[in-house]
Amino acid sequence: MANIVQCNSLPHLCKPSRISTPLLSSISLTRSISNVSTTSNALKLSTPRLNRTVSAVVSEENAVGSNFSGTDVFKLTYLEGNSWLWDVDGLKILVDPILVGNLDFGIPWLYDAAKKYLKNFQLRDLPEIDCLLITQSLDDHCHLNTLRPLSIKFPNLRVLATPNARPLLDPLFSNVTYIEPGQSSVIEARNGSKVRVQATAGPVLGPPWQRPENGYLVNSTQGQLTLYYEPHCVYNKDLLEKERADIVITPVIKQLLPKFTLVSGQEDAVRLARLLHAKFIVPMKNGDLNSKGLLASIIQAEGTIESFKELLSKEIPDAQVLEPTPGIPLEVQSPSNLP
Repeated sequence: MANIVQCNSLPHLCKPSRISTPLLSSISLTRSISNVSTTSNALKLSTPRLNRTVSAVVSEENAVGSNFSGTDVFKLTYLEGNSWLWDVDGLKILVDPILVGNLDFGIPWLYDAAKKYLKNFQLRDLPEIDCLLITQSLDDHCHLNTLRPLSIKFPNLRVLATPNARPLLDPLFSNVTYIEPGQSSVIEARNGSKVRVQATAGPVLGPPWQRPENGYLVNSTQGQLTLYYEPHCVYNKDLLEKERADIVITPVIKQLLPKFTLVSGQEDAVRLARLLHAKFIVPMKNGDLNSKGLLASIIQAEGTIESFKELLSKEIPDAQVLEPTPGIPLEVQSPSNLP
């Protein structure tokens, strides 16, 4: 199998990448998207212009914000960088959190990045979390300055992670399940909701024979919706073409170093959406941080969300791009009459 060369966040971490398999069939969704303004669900933001909640609600009916009995719901809150808070039918999953201090890999002279909008959001502002999901073992995904106090705040927290993060997570958490690409695990919330998570293969951080990092497929409780997430847009066509995901969260703007790709996107993100028969693409801006340092000065962005939309419209005209605003839940519902 051919390898894809990727680099993750630091120039010496060149990644020949291999990808594994997700699952599940696509769901027929209606395509009415509406906006609703509330303030109760918004996270703490540093700018007044974002002091509102906007939900993109996808439903069979054109009623915004209504809760259909038996309808699966994803509420996706972007926390900037690679970090997310997902509410899947009431089950709350914290993904690759960076909530304490900056992202600097322990060498701030080389790279030091701070969030632009969620500057005031801290660990104490988190709701009760059901699961911590870790995709990769490096600091921009497995951030020890955040995970140490998080393990104190939630000592019995369920954790799903790549086995590559075992040396970092085992000293902190007692309830960790390490899953490799192709393996899956079920998370159960306090309200009884159960969500199935399957690992897919992400980038390889090192020699080609090393275990790849993880992406994930997340099933809603009744199987009406499937979400795919991998934070570097690294995938293999042969291993994804049999899989389906209604919602794809992926970078769409490339981040490049001379002769190295840190984060892919643009046409690669379009191919990913087409492979998974995605109906909704949620673009990440994981390079949109206040950064400084030697590495930050030479990273170049390629493409925009608008250029991605143009590429996508030619390949998948029915797919919709749902742009997240940091700290504001983006809600996606399935139709209530699915069998």
